Amino acid sequence: MTPTTGPRPYWLAAIVIGIGLIWIWGASSLPPASRYAGIGPRAFPTFIGGALVLLGIILALQISRGMSFEAQEAENADAHAPVNYAALLMVLAAASLPILTLRTFGLPLTAMLIFALVARAFGSRQLVKDLVTGLILGSLAWLLFDRLGLQLGQYLPIAGF
Repeated sequence: MTPTTGPRPYWLAAIVIGIGLIWIWGASSLPPASRYAGIGPRAFPTFIGGALVLLGIILALQISRGMSFEAQEAENADAHAPVNYAALLMVLAAASLPILTLRTFGLPLTAMLIFALVARAFGSRQLVKDLVTGLILGSLAWLLFDRLGLQLGQYLPIAGF
């Protein structure tokens, strides 16, 4: 980060704060506590939203002090490299996938598809390995939540169980 005198990207801080407020607003519709635990489903999204708002405020303060944000040497980033729109669209599709598939396919199959799409966007060419890894991770997540007593729906709704 170096001081700059050009236009300042306050829009970036506003976006971070806005995303944090959206998380907090979304969490407000969740129950505050569960019957058997002191922490309910509202706690973590509220914490994440609050952290994003705080980080957005810190970012706005840094911008107001004239800091510019450029890739650091350790990041191995090429600022002049072209945008890979295919990879970007794959990640956006992966982020949107739960909205379309979670209730029909269940968490394990949805996680499998998301993992494979994101891995492909990052350059993986091992589709079967990515699908199996995603299925295993999704199944473990579903089993963990089931053991904790949190219902994520059926394991494979499309198969009836």
